[in-house]
Amino acid sequence: MTTKPKSKALTATDIIRFYEQFVKDWENYHNVRLKEEETKHSLELAQQVLQAKAYMQQVDSFLDVLAGHFEQTDAFLNSLKQAQALNTAVTKTREGMLREEIAGLRKLVVDIKASSSALTPVPALSDEEERESEPLQALLSPATTKRKNAKAQTISAMAQRFILNDASKSADTIKGTRTTLDLFVEAFGDLPVGQVSGTTAGDFHDLLLGLPATHGKSKNRLPIRKAVEAAKEQGLETVSGKTVKNHFSRLSSLWSILVQREIVAKNPWAQWSFNTTKKTERRCWTNEELSLLTQAQWEHRGISRRTYAGMVNVALYTGLRLGEICNLRGQDIENIQGVACFHVRPHPEDGWSPKSAAGTRLVPIHSQLIKAGIMSFLKPDQHFLFPDLPTSSEGVRGAAFGQAFSKLKTKLDLPAEITFHSFRHTVSTKLRNQNASFRELWIDRILGHEASHRSQGTMNYTSSIDVQNLKNVIEALEFSTFQLDIPES
Repeated sequence: MTTKPKSKALTATDIIRFYEQFVKDWENYHNVRLKEEETKHSLELAQQVLQAKAYMQQVDSFLDVLAGHFEQTDAFLNSLKQAQALNTAVTKTREGMLREEIAGLRKLVVDIKASSSALTPVPALSDEEERESEPLQALLSPATTKRKNAKAQTISAMAQRFILNDASKSADTIKGTRTTLDLFVEAFGDLPVGQVSGTTAGDFHDLLLGLPATHGKSKNRLPIRKAVEAAKEQGLETVSGKTVKNHFSRLSSLWSILVQREIVAKNPWAQWSFNTTKKTERRCWTNEELSLLTQAQWEHRGISRRTYAGMVNVALYTGLRLGEICNLRGQDIENIQGVACFHVRPHPEDGWSPKSAAGTRLVPIHSQLIKAGIMSFLKPDQHFLFPDLPTSSEGVRGAAFGQAFSKLKTKLDLPAEITFHSFRHTVSTKLRNQNASFRELWIDRILGHEASHRSQGTMNYTSSIDVQNLKNVIEALEFSTFQLDIPES
């Protein structure tokens, strides 16, 4: 039989040791729990950091997408702003254009009335002459009498009536007609149209061919016959056959009207031959010459460098003629099926029209022109696109600019065969030498030439497909050495 061991009585020392051990165990337990909580808290913090990082990545991605949308929205708003400015300018000028057309029509009516009353009255006959003429007058019909009276009218009176007072004639036509009339009247006097014969025309032909090429280009010029004598004695260069042909063409146009109205029997200015061989062939601009042009200093008191830069850019990226550029107006910039275009068209209220029927056309505006700032010329209350171009006493815009450009060209030592019109030659040559499949008809439309392929039909300018074809042709123009920025206004 086993005996149970006797329990040892706890002493104070044992109790103290127990409590000391208990306190140590409790402290250890507390430290473990504290570390556990710290570890748990650190883990939670790490998870939060990872979540925050993932969230920030999502935010960055969202901001990248949003930035792209903002760029698209900004571009869209800019295009809307540009379209709004264009539409506002067009709308603002519509009323003014209509008012000017009405004023032009009123002026035309007044001019017609004035011209009809400008006929020289027949001098009154004495009583005896009147009695003697009564039998003769009885035999003459009123129409015959009227033709005889008209036949006695002078060449300047007939030109005033049928050419100079015609509101449909361009300013260039009127200016040229005045020049021709001045030369003729100076040489032969203001003859009645019935006295102008083929002999008169021949004498005028020979006289013109003897004129020095500089005649009329200076204020102090010799009388026409003395100028011919001086040219012969000094061996000066004389006018070209093309210039003589232009003078005869103007007089022939007037005489065609007189023949049609049976004021004269025949046209002595028709069917003449002229040597129109050009003395100096115009050519295109080279890259080196265009580079010189971009670095040149424009100097003109009345015409700003801003206008100079705008006109040169338009000429090089459209092929428009100088007269067409000078007469562009605010409403001539139109938005056709989303394509910004120059609308070259007649403006009878300003006395200007394109060179021919084919000259009335739409020319898309090159993206480089828009980038250079051509749209900044568009102002709601501004009549012409380039307002600081002066109008000459003959009503021609651009004459002063042409002279200033010629001086600049001379200053740059550019050859005589390079002129402002050479921009047009450059555009034509560039487009016709492109490898792209551009139809000749499209190029002719842009340049305002009579279509060389009439069988292909007439282009409808309101068609988005046709306008887009023209846009593609225009965008093919590139000039690597040309960078003429348009200064801000």
